[in-house]
Amino acid sequence: QVQLVESGGGLVQAGGSLRLSCAASGRMFSSYAMGWFRQTAGKEREFVAAVGWSGATTYREDSVKGRFTISRDNAKTTVYLQMSSLKPEDTAVYYCALRPAPRYSVNDYEYDYWGQGTQVTVSS
Repeated sequence: QVQLVESGGGLVQAGGSLRLSCAASGRMFSSYAMGWFRQTAGKEREFVAAVGWSGATTYREDSVKGRFTISRDNAKTTVYLQMSSLKPEDTAVYYCALRPAPRYSVNDYEYDYWGQGTQVTVSS
């Protein structure tokens, strides 16, 4: 079993930065891809960024390219989402997820384990 716990969310002004962390338990972490998704009330969950098992390959959704960076530290079993130049439209609950495969995916249904989410609110 894998447990994922996000942290680092909060309230920030537009243009500010936050770093989200997702700590994972279990031995699966270092072999599998990780992703970040976000969801706002009344909307479907959307893909934000993902990273392959080694950290060498990453992918980000177009609206966050140049602003968000995903990374992982397998020794610490933690994945990060560094968010900069935040905009009010980035406001959402952010979830990390583990895909039981080495390569990342943009599809949420390919991720089997999810954290509880952390709220990010960007004020204008």
